[in-house]
Amino acid sequence: MIRLTKIAIVFGFALALAACQDKELPAKPAAQETADPNLVTVAPAMLQRMQIAPVARAEVSSTLRVPSRVEVDGHRVARIGAPVTGRLTRVNVFVGDEVQRGAVLASLNSMELGEAQLTYLKALSQVQLQSRAVDRARLLLGADVIGSAELQRRESELSSSQAELRAAADQLKVLGMSAGAIKRLAATRAINSTAPVTATLSGTVIARNVTVGQVVQPADELFTVADLSHVWVVAEVPEQQAGLVQEGGAVAVEIPALQNRRFTGKLIYVGDTVNPETRTVTVRTDLVNPDRAIKPDMLASMLIEGLPMARPAIPAAAVVRENNADHVFVQTGPTQFRLQPVTLGEASNGMRPVLGGLREGEKIVTNGAFHLNNERKRKELE
Repeated sequence: MIRLTKIAIVFGFALALAACQDKELPAKPAAQETADPNLVTVAPAMLQRMQIAPVARAEVSSTLRVPSRVEVDGHRVARIGAPVTGRLTRVNVFVGDEVQRGAVLASLNSMELGEAQLTYLKALSQVQLQSRAVDRARLLLGADVIGSAELQRRESELSSSQAELRAAADQLKVLGMSAGAIKRLAATRAINSTAPVTATLSGTVIARNVTVGQVVQPADELFTVADLSHVWVVAEVPEQQAGLVQEGGAVAVEIPALQNRRFTGKLIYVGDTVNPETRTVTVRTDLVNPDRAIKPDMLASMLIEGLPMARPAIPAAAVVRENNADHVFVQTGPTQFRLQPVTLGEASNGMRPVLGGLREGEKIVTNGAFHLNNERKRKELE
């Protein structure tokens, strides 16, 4: 009896299990697909207002951006030294002063100058003495008192004295005396051992390396005067890109210290050699600086327009700035577009060369990308 009861229980359990297997299990809910925020589908009306074109090649000039620095114009700067060894007795200018060519920057007392003036006066006296001797000899020769040989001897002595006088005058000029000052010395016979240090260029004093009482020599650099109405901007171009630049090419200069103010010019120099340590080529441009806003030693960025080359390029109007990067809308369907990041060069004549992220022939939105991006953002918020 007990055995039959156990069999009945097992049989009932099997029937219940089979019934459970016949019932369908409830289906698990399907995972909801995540929408791509970079995809956007537009209505036909909006599609008609956009322009779509394939990426094609165009003659564009790549723009190189290289760090640069401002320097004084090498043709408009003068490093001024003392004309003679001496002790400074007066300094008339300070850094920042505007000076004119010929202005006295400082004065010094020089024994060397006094000795040179004395030598000049002795040579002058000797010339005057020899001139009178020649005049007397000519009179005596006319009276048949002396022979012609004596006259020739005295004329030779006069020529020698005149040569010594010219040499003494040249020495005074080397020591900084002007022709007018030499004439006054000859007229007054008064020795003045004070020598002026004069400006050889009109401009701004940008360096002063002396004080009163200092002993200076001609080799010392006392002042630096520069005409800052023009300045140079110098940059180092990597040798791999040096072939893209040429003298006379257009450049733009951005100076961060002046709120990235942009100045334009042309390359006036492209180096003929490569720096073996930095593997760069020196280039230089000249900038007009009428308001003196550009200061020597300022840091800058030089944008050099390279030689035009045929390369894939897109209109600048097709570019969308998103998250501080360049993007374009690539057509993926009749009414569907994808926002795609790209790497582009600097704009040239309204075109930007494609450096990466796009293939030639891909269709992109060339006009209306801004409005399309707004539509994408609106749908993303929804």
